[in-house]
Amino acid sequence: MKKCLFSLATLLGMTLAVSAQEVKFEEYDLSNGMHVILHQDNSAPVVTTAVMYHVGAKDENPERTGFAHFFEHLLFEGTENIPKGEWFTIVTSAGGSNNANTTDDRTYYYEVFPSNNVELGLWMESERLLHPVINQDGVDTQNEVVKEEKRLRVDNSPYGKFLEKIKLNMFKKHPYKGTTIGKMAHLDAATLEEFQAFNTKFYVPNNAVLVVAGDIDSAEVKVMIENYFGPIPRGEDIERNFPKEDPITAPMRAKAYDSNIQIPAIMAAYRTPSFKERDSYVLSMISTYLSDGKTSKLYKKMVDDKKMALQVGAINLSQEDYGTYILYGLPLGDVSLDDLVAEMDEEILKLKNNLISERDYQKIQNKFENNFVSSNSSFEGIANSLARYYMLYGDVNLINNEIDIYRSITREEIQSVANKYLNANQRLLLEYLPESEKE
Repeated sequence: MKKCLFSLATLLGMTLAVSAQEVKFEEYDLSNGMHVILHQDNSAPVVTTAVMYHVGAKDENPERTGFAHFFEHLLFEGTENIPKGEWFTIVTSAGGSNNANTTDDRTYYYEVFPSNNVELGLWMESERLLHPVINQDGVDTQNEVVKEEKRLRVDNSPYGKFLEKIKLNMFKKHPYKGTTIGKMAHLDAATLEEFQAFNTKFYVPNNAVLVVAGDIDSAEVKVMIENYFGPIPRGEDIERNFPKEDPITAPMRAKAYDSNIQIPAIMAAYRTPSFKERDSYVLSMISTYLSDGKTSKLYKKMVDDKKMALQVGAINLSQEDYGTYILYGLPLGDVSLDDLVAEMDEEILKLKNNLISERDYQKIQNKFENNFVSSNSSFEGIANSLARYYMLYGDVNLINNEIDIYRSITREEIQSVANKYLNANQRLLLEYLPESEKE
């Protein structure tokens, strides 16, 4: 009974004290193909229930983009047993919180409850899967919600379309050339039957992983899972055969315009491998070396010392099928975009020609150790990692040993990967300009 007296904020705070020891888990499959992962840790009276579906923006009909993200919203509308608009009320009245998010590769839903409400979380997620109400009223409601989100985060946000423009130029065949939020005209044109068909195809147990992490009794939870998820029918197997991109062998240059900015930006983008590849891990270390913090190479040189840039950075945007490595800069004063590119290229050339210092290498390692500890410091983070490593990497044990990959990367490997991918003849230079400069 005392568990009920804690506020959720208190309980969440307690989970931060969970040490970054080995995350123990067990996994199994239901007869309908749903994969289940359980992590029992009774150190704090909190539980996370989560379901990740292997469906994202890349799975959409190219004439109906935005469906995966739309369903992230639509499946909170209600079910046959949860009235419209009551989902969040039920969660908060039980002392919980919930959320969802979508990428090009997957969609993720989760709830965080005091652990005496684990059954409620399981019931709600099973309802989302078994009894969703997908009708015209819900579609119309969420259409307006998604449009407002796009206006806020993309259309009216400074530099809000830079990734869209990069992907459009970097990918010619693969569906990564689109955006996660999609085109509103596609959503407007879609019929109710098309939304229902999307749900029937992708929101099936054999395309999902269920994770329960926290203060649970695994034996009791297994019974609940079988009761709530076991009867859900298996769906048709999903086949994916996305077109492969041709290698980039010549430099590309493009321009994009944004009415929300006054200061231009330059982006240098390189196509890179899947996040499952070892080289992607190395590229993440290179990003940290170049732009993580005010003492990083690009920031210290271009912002602090030479005062050429307002902002500069490097992003390793790696996904399930391909990655995109992006260097970017915003000029200060009369500095040209080409000058920024020259300075960034100079730092890349140093990486190619010389080993980074032992001190810088250890600094990078320390940051990745810290990130690893932080990612497993709450039940919510553990649930996310378990689902992601199973669904997208095919190896749940990465929750414990992924850090060993980073530890094993050498300075020589960093130099080699920089030479392999960060080449001027394999990149896009995108000038991101104010609308007023459009000819």
